Amino acid sequence: MTIFNEKRLTNAVFKLDVERMRQGWYSDKYFANILKMLVGVGQNSGYQGEYARDIGRDPKGLNVGDMEVEVQFFTRRAGKTVVVGVDKALSMLRHCTGYFDGNGEWVPTWQNLRVTAVHDGATVTYYDDPLRVQPVIKVQGRYRDFALLETPMLGILSRSSRIATNVYNVLQAARGKSVLFFPARFDLHEVQAADGYAYDVAVARFNEDFGGQLRPYVSTDAQGDWWGGAGGGTIAHAVIACFLSDTAAAMLAFAEYVPADVSRIALVDFNNDSITDALRTLKAMFERYSALMSAGEEAEAQKYVLFGVRLDTSGSLRDVNVPPLGDPMLDLGVTPRLVFNVRQALDHAWRQWSLTPEEAALARPYCQNVKIVVTGGFNPAKIARFEKLHVPADIYGVGSSLLVNDKETNTDFTADVVRVCIDDQWVDMAKIGRGASDNPELQPVDLTNL
Repeated sequence: MTIFNEKRLTNAVFKLDVERMRQGWYSDKYFANILKMLVGVGQNSGYQGEYARDIGRDPKGLNVGDMEVEVQFFTRRAGKTVVVGVDKALSMLRHCTGYFDGNGEWVPTWQNLRVTAVHDGATVTYYDDPLRVQPVIKVQGRYRDFALLETPMLGILSRSSRIATNVYNVLQAARGKSVLFFPARFDLHEVQAADGYAYDVAVARFNEDFGGQLRPYVSTDAQGDWWGGAGGGTIAHAVIACFLSDTAAAMLAFAEYVPADVSRIALVDFNNDSITDALRTLKAMFERYSALMSAGEEAEAQKYVLFGVRLDTSGSLRDVNVPPLGDPMLDLGVTPRLVFNVRQALDHAWRQWSLTPEEAALARPYCQNVKIVVTGGFNPAKIARFEKLHVPADIYGVGSSLLVNDKETNTDFTADVVRVCIDDQWVDMAKIGRGASDNPELQPVDLTNL
């Protein structure tokens, strides 16, 4: 599945649309045109040109239609890239390499390919030199048998590696704090499984590189499909509206009816008064928790443990607990001052309650253990600012910024033919400015069971 266990995912997970992929449904149309051209040349006169590069022999009549080539897949994203999408690309080779014969029957030829690849979770570095790339897949075989697969293979590598690298950069900015994966609402639902897998690989890569023990947190079951995860989350603003803006009442209902293994995280910005709603919810949950503990119902009491409060103030609003100070634009949304103020209010809330000594001993750690989750417009730069200021945010929820595809985050992959096989000898035949490159992490791949 990844470089960390050296197992590969198979098509039992991906469920490729094999029939249409074989027909070129997902391929740039020029590959279909190329295929027709190569088949025609292979059945007729072969190479008849005048300007071939020197290959050590007369190329006239050479059957270029059946030419075996070496193709390397690589990215030119600046700096370090966390590679994801390799296993799905390999499944495409396994199930869609071949050709349709004269009767329209599919003839598989994947067994004739020679493939090396890295594992998902490997990293590559680009040094701004296309002659020094680090390939993540190399394929040797008859080009026309797998030419149609270039487009979808590049697509899964480009998107998944971009998501994984964006996540990895956010995790670095967060300095080891958990990052919730929240981009589902900002893209097509069909991409959730692949994106969630890329996120999971990025978390594993971060843990490997920095000795972390972070767990992946996704918001939909689909995002956990490929790796066995499940969606989790808080409550939504919409349900607070159903409870007439009473966040405490909504959370009590959540605690009563949702299984105890789901973390209780209160969304406290509905009324733009995060401290008031956090404290009301905290008190209501503790009272129920304390009563059950006193009655000896410890298992039931766990349903009323408030794991955290989530701050999600709109970027166009200033929470009432953030008095204006200096540039008013810096007061909008979830700000460092808001988090500091909420943390202080949570930590000292128990002091305002009428408690017996026994209840106070229970209440103090209950309040101080409540975590603060921050969401809304978080990206590496904003997270880095929070961390530099030592803002007491415990968990970052990040959404659309993980999908960003701009000059900084572009992770487009390229596939180049770099060699051709002539008379059983491999001859350099790359586009000028490109060339065959190596990557010591490439390993031979047996496509049989993929």
